[in-house]
Amino acid sequence: MDTHALFDRISKELHRRRRMSARVMVMFSLITVLGFSAVCGSVLLDMRRGAEELARQTLENLAASMDADINRHVELYDASLRAVASNLVLPELSQVDARLARLILFDHPVTGPHFGAIRVYDEHGNLTRDSALTNPPKENRASEPFFTVQRDEPYAGLYISKPQQVDGHYSVILSRRVTGSDGTFLGVVAGSIKFGYFQDLFKRLRLRPQDMIAVIAHDGTLIVRTPFEPELIGKNMLFTSGVQKMFSRRNGWFAGTGTLDGVQRMFVWSDSTKPLVVLVAKSWNDIYAMWRKEAIWIGIVLLVLAGFVAAVTVFFIREIERRAAAERRLEELATTDPLTGLTNRRKFDAAIDTEWRRAIRQNTPIALLMIDADHFKAYNDSFGHQAGDQMLVGIAVCIADTVHRAGDCVARFGGEEFAVLLPGLTAPAAEAIAETIRRKVEEWSDIEGGVTVSIGVASTTPMAAHQWHDLVEAADRALYAAKELGRNRCVVAVRGEVTLVA
Repeated sequence: MDTHALFDRISKELHRRRRMSARVMVMFSLITVLGFSAVCGSVLLDMRRGAEELARQTLENLAASMDADINRHVELYDASLRAVASNLVLPELSQVDARLARLILFDHPVTGPHFGAIRVYDEHGNLTRDSALTNPPKENRASEPFFTVQRDEPYAGLYISKPQQVDGHYSVILSRRVTGSDGTFLGVVAGSIKFGYFQDLFKRLRLRPQDMIAVIAHDGTLIVRTPFEPELIGKNMLFTSGVQKMFSRRNGWFAGTGTLDGVQRMFVWSDSTKPLVVLVAKSWNDIYAMWRKEAIWIGIVLLVLAGFVAAVTVFFIREIERRAAAERRLEELATTDPLTGLTNRRKFDAAIDTEWRRAIRQNTPIALLMIDADHFKAYNDSFGHQAGDQMLVGIAVCIADTVHRAGDCVARFGGEEFAVLLPGLTAPAAEAIAETIRRKVEEWSDIEGGVTVSIGVASTTPMAAHQWHDLVEAADRALYAAKELGRNRCVVAVRGEVTLVA
């Protein structure tokens, strides 16, 4: 391989590597951004799960502490009710006066600002005894649920009523059945817990506007709720899927929507086997508030990083393209004749080497025209170098106007000599093109009063043992023959002889 062909291959390899470098840079940038995105996405998912877990644990602790407080007071009050119910069936009670009997019955009552008086009702629902009064007023509660449930259901146990007015306070009534030794119904012991107890309990908590706490009785009755919703207090909530889930297992959580406000929350409960079940909830907006801020900051950082990587990538790609353009320009300058704009000798040698090898592989013909301006030296001496240059440019235009195929190569071979490489053409086809060029130059030259051209034509189907230099020599010999035969004509080179074309 000659030096020109080697240079051409090296140039093509450099172009290929530059394109590959740009692609690799784009791929690397994409992989970098996608990698950071994947890492940040994984971190954000872990943070989101962490926020959910922290909220669940916090709500579980809150539900457990409130459940313990409420049910401890209920159990203490219930213990007082059971003690009174047990003392009522003592035989000795009927043998002492009313004052002493009152001391015996209410020996250890639970006291506090939120606990109502303990009262005893006989089997007909009449008020007979009151822990707060020595002589209680006449009162009949035979139609009240706290009385009828205990009367009709011997094994009802502790009964907790719906919220209602008791002694001027919104309260819930707790009652126990009084049963004789023979199992007969002797009456009911009842007391009350004021709503003030729950309100004071809730006030101690630092709740957000969308937080919710509800106390629900075991029959599904909503005892109290914060935020306070009067239309829900006392309603049975078993129709809601959330309360059904709550009573389906002892503890746990679920995601649900508020009955009235439609806020989506996480609901948690501690122990649904207790008489009063505490259900606490926090909105998902509050749960994810901190996570959302962190996500926004991470997203901003990721966007800035992606923008920086993109900017750097674009900068380097533009630099690569600029350098490639500069190199292409330099290569163009190095392979282009500056006067005519045609391919120069070095580029022509590389082109003919490539096409010669292709013709050998494909067993196809290849033709060459060698063109020389007639009497150019005399024209140049008569009219000057500038006119001579214009004449060469005109000849180049005539040649380029005739040769159009993509694989053809038109070159300024040196001085006033031009070469036209015509891959795939036989001698007759190449001769036709040569004659067209000659006529165009002649017509143009008549107008300018200048030079004609002589053309040597050679065509062959090369074999591996041949060299392209042989084709150039054949075309060159045909050109000299055209000169000797009077110029302004085309001559086709054949093996052993030169044929004149009239």
